[in-house]
Amino acid sequence: MTTSPQEQAPAQTPHGGHPQRWLILGVICLAQLTVLLDNTVLNVAIPSLTRELDASTADIQWMINAYSLVQSGLLLTAGSAADRYGRKKLLMAGLALFGVGSLVAGLATTSGQLIAARAGMGVGGALLITTTLAVVVQIFDDSERVKAIGLWSTVNSLGFATGPLIGGVMLDHFWWGAIFLINIPVAVIGLVAVLTMVPESKNPQGDRPDLLGALLSTIGMTGVVYAIISGPEHGWTSTTTLTSAATGLIVLAGFAAWELRIPYPMLDMHFFRNQRFTGAVAGAILVAFGMAGSLFLLTQHLQFVLGYGPLEAGLRTAPFALTIVALNLTGVSAKLLPRIGTPLTIAVGMTCLAVGLAAIALLGGDGYGGMLLGLVVMGAGVAYAMPAMANAVMSAIPPEKAGVGAGVNGTLAEFGQGLGVAVLGAVLNSRFAALVSVAASLPAALAEAGSAQERREITDAFASGLETSQLVGAGAVFLGGMVAALLLRRAERAVSV
Repeated sequence: MTTSPQEQAPAQTPHGGHPQRWLILGVICLAQLTVLLDNTVLNVAIPSLTRELDASTADIQWMINAYSLVQSGLLLTAGSAADRYGRKKLLMAGLALFGVGSLVAGLATTSGQLIAARAGMGVGGALLITTTLAVVVQIFDDSERVKAIGLWSTVNSLGFATGPLIGGVMLDHFWWGAIFLINIPVAVIGLVAVLTMVPESKNPQGDRPDLLGALLSTIGMTGVVYAIISGPEHGWTSTTTLTSAATGLIVLAGFAAWELRIPYPMLDMHFFRNQRFTGAVAGAILVAFGMAGSLFLLTQHLQFVLGYGPLEAGLRTAPFALTIVALNLTGVSAKLLPRIGTPLTIAVGMTCLAVGLAAIALLGGDGYGGMLLGLVVMGAGVAYAMPAMANAVMSAIPPEKAGVGAGVNGTLAEFGQGLGVAVLGAVLNSRFAALVSVAASLPAALAEAGSAQERREITDAFASGLETSQLVGAGAVFLGGMVAALLLRRAERAVSV
């Protein structure tokens, strides 16, 4: 299949960037923000959904998980399809699917309808996550790409951190469906803007569609992610968790074998021989691991240990997101990368993230002051490390495969987030269970407490579990960051020789 020069690459200015690149970036970041908000915004609506839709615990879990499962399972396939059929076309398709899914979700009257709508939104979300980053890579030249990816990464962090806060504000004034209907005007505005401003780009080679690879990657990633999500509930050694994990890993192994033997692979497995790529992959997983796991624990710390309400707790996590926004909007993080290089930037960022986690563990137990310090340092770490990671992943993959690169980056983020919540949550639960024998969860233990002294002991045990899990996360992030930086440094030396 052949394409015209206009389809192969976007229009360029004399400086190598699209003339409307910053306006386009603003539009696609707005679309990206809605996708990321819906990863966490539903959590605060659980009481309303339980009451108004008569939703069971299993229904609630599927309302939350249907979105992330479908989205994570389709990321690689969505990126490959964008490269082949056109990133603009798939970006518009993603906006349309996300908007329609949001409408159905907002008007749902049964749990089944809402679960189906969330799954449809997950399809649109997968298309949006991959195509937005791919378009950024296409419309910015090397001199501005790091800053642009930094702003794109800011939206990622902002969406993840502010979902519960925005959801809480919406539910204070409207019914639960409003958290979905608010997406519709954003989707419409995005569609018009993409149609009129975003240039089309696609892989000029016109690779044959890898249908079996798409099927295998979707099944494999869904199986692995479902195992991570269901592990804390069903138990890590339960039949459900082990079967899902084994199925996912076996299918992913089959996917890798298939990709190595066909002439037009969806994901060229030889990328993993590139130390720059593997270093960025390791670092990206661990940034998401530390960020998601720590925020998951922080919300519990603020509410169960320090006694804040959901909205108050959301407001007190805001400094984390605000630090990321401030450093990226002012260009501080983008200026650091060309000065000290990718490996050192990632080492600095991951060290800050680890120090922030440790500060929260050691200084945040008795009040908010120590936690505030940790949140700011963590935000600085993410602002430095995440754009450098994303840029390293994308620059290690040929530009014509930008969609696949974005799919890999998105898959790593989803995997790291799920792993962070699962692993650090498991450490917390294990430590808490070792200290408190009356019940396995904090609410149940507090309900069984017979006196104020017992309640205090249970709360202290939970705080101890939080401290242990945060320190485990800090150690993992620091060591992983050093390994990622070392791999990237070795890759740079190999290229320069």
